Amino acid sequence: MTAATTPREAPTTVLSPRRGRRVATWIVIGLALLAIGGIGAAMSTANQWASRGALDPASAGPSGTRALAEVLRDHGVEVVVARDRQTATEALRAAPATLVLPDAPALSDDAVAQLASAAADVVLIEPRARTLDLLLDGSEPAGAASVEAVDPACALPDARRAGPIAPGAVYAAGVEVIGCYPSGDAYGLLTAGHSGGGRVAAVDGRALFTNEHLAEEGNAALGVNLLGRHPVVVWYVPSPGDSDLADADPSLGELTPPWVSPVIVLLLVAGIAAGIWRGRRFGPLVAERLPVTVRASETTEGRARLYARARDPLHAADQLRIGTLRRLARLLGLGPASSAPEIADAVAGRTGLDRGAVRGILFDDDPRSDADLVALTTSLRHLEDAVHAAVRPSTSSAPGTSSGTERTP
Repeated sequence: MTAATTPREAPTTVLSPRRGRRVATWIVIGLALLAIGGIGAAMSTANQWASRGALDPASAGPSGTRALAEVLRDHGVEVVVARDRQTATEALRAAPATLVLPDAPALSDDAVAQLASAAADVVLIEPRARTLDLLLDGSEPAGAASVEAVDPACALPDARRAGPIAPGAVYAAGVEVIGCYPSGDAYGLLTAGHSGGGRVAAVDGRALFTNEHLAEEGNAALGVNLLGRHPVVVWYVPSPGDSDLADADPSLGELTPPWVSPVIVLLLVAGIAAGIWRGRRFGPLVAERLPVTVRASETTEGRARLYARARDPLHAADQLRIGTLRRLARLLGLGPASSAPEIADAVAGRTGLDRGAVRGILFDDDPRSDADLVALTTSLRHLEDAVHAAVRPSTSSAPGTSSGTERTP
């Protein structure tokens, strides 16, 4: 008959209260970081328009053009926002469309010309000298107009239906370029024929089509008339990453050897690891008895030998005087904050000695040699004995008592 065996219980690991609190603290910190990151991401997504640039059709800020894009959509025009050149080219080739082109300094002349050639109409809403010369032959910027609204003063139907506007920047018209909204010898709106049979227009979009100015004068009407001639508007938003220009300046990574970057990363990781390793706490401090106890007399003798070897009687005198002043202040009942002159005056008043002589002993007279230091030591001892005698007179000096030098038979 075999004895019944009972299965052993698996050992359980019990965390100490201190370790449990430490783990719980790190968990709470991690959850707090996750919550803060989630709130920041939500706020960033909700306010994404704030990070958009000027003339961006997705921006609801004062310098954005979201209002004009929504007005075009309300009129049945599809607005395609293209943030790279490839997307813009594909959208322009899919159907007859109007290309809204702001300033694109990251694109080369050939890239701007190819992009414009794929569009039925082109509207420059931030014309610069380069784009004006490329798409409106001979045109160029000519300053700014007055803030007062002006009439179109041209036969262009889109401008006549829009009525007067305050054009902002004005441009000098080139060859075979029609100008509207005149200001001196320049115009606020330029139009010319396009190579594909369409039209190229140039206008200051910052002064007319942004959210803060769209409701003024005939700005909204002019924007709809210029951009809404075709069922599709391709609004190109250039970015530095869309550039086709070659960067001739080498980066720091290209100038350094290939092994530098890995070494820098390795050093950073090693520094972080060393900080974590050396920054750990191994528990509370433990009091430990010193293996050797040095007597005060040995310390005093050692310092004295050092002062003698350095031939520094002044420093040694300072140490002697500091000790004497501390003891005299304690004998006279003075506080620890008493100064050396106050202690010297109290000593002179209690012992009846000359005040100048007492000050000379305690701090005025400086020893120049070892002999002077020995003499000062003697003077300090005699002064301290005099204070002792004045503060605590011996019973032998009282009247009616015998001298301490004689013994009674």
